[in-house]
Amino acid sequence: MHLSLDMVALMFGVALVAGCVDTIAGGGGLIVLPTMLMVGMPPAVALATNKLQGSGGTFVASIYFLQKQIVRLQAIKLTVLMTFLGAVFGVWLVLQIESTVLKAVIPFLLITMGAYFALSPKLGATEQQQRIAHKTFSMVCAPLLGFYDGFFGPGTGMFMALSLVNLRGYTLTKATAHTKVLNCTSNVSSLLYFLAFGEVYWKVGLVMLAGQVIGSSIGARIVLAKGAALIRPVVSIVCFLMAIKLLFDIFG
Repeated sequence: MHLSLDMVALMFGVALVAGCVDTIAGGGGLIVLPTMLMVGMPPAVALATNKLQGSGGTFVASIYFLQKQIVRLQAIKLTVLMTFLGAVFGVWLVLQIESTVLKAVIPFLLITMGAYFALSPKLGATEQQQRIAHKTFSMVCAPLLGFYDGFFGPGTGMFMALSLVNLRGYTLTKATAHTKVLNCTSNVSSLLYFLAFGEVYWKVGLVMLAGQVIGSSIGARIVLAKGAALIRPVVSIVCFLMAIKLLFDIFG
């Protein structure tokens, strides 16, 4: 696929903004995928290329949070493994069955979640009591979250963060940091599948990967500097925007 210099610059800028937004609140695909389709990428190729650049962004954010010891990989290795396995199954299943029903339900879940974040000013401000044990979360919730990302995707970051806040008692900042590691896991799982069975536009993907790396680095620093005060409103806004876009895709 040949792109002009202007288009390359556009894709780089879009990926940079998406990387920053995705690290803070999730939903970067809301920005990236429509742009890819706009410049003429076939949908299947756009999905594969998006996983390439998205994996890079979440990987950079994950490394930053690991270095700052907000996330300790040794403590969540079971969660990571089960997320990976769930995503593998989700990517496989999406090619086997129709996801129309899920596409119709998700916008309303996103609207509910956006309202919940907006109307809960103390959500994730401090660590709360855990509702389920780490092993239970890893064995039950992690594979479901990974499966959702592999099977469908929109809102994965929000679902992960909300489950960590409500079920594991994390602060919103800590939940966002852990979400990047889990989201990186599911992204890489999906990317490996696409590399084996799909087509990636490498030149476009690598340009966008560079933008994602820069944007994610900025976003990760903002998360630690601003915390829940910024994450909460951004999550709410992104939830509503994603819901509107998905509804528009369904009903035109």
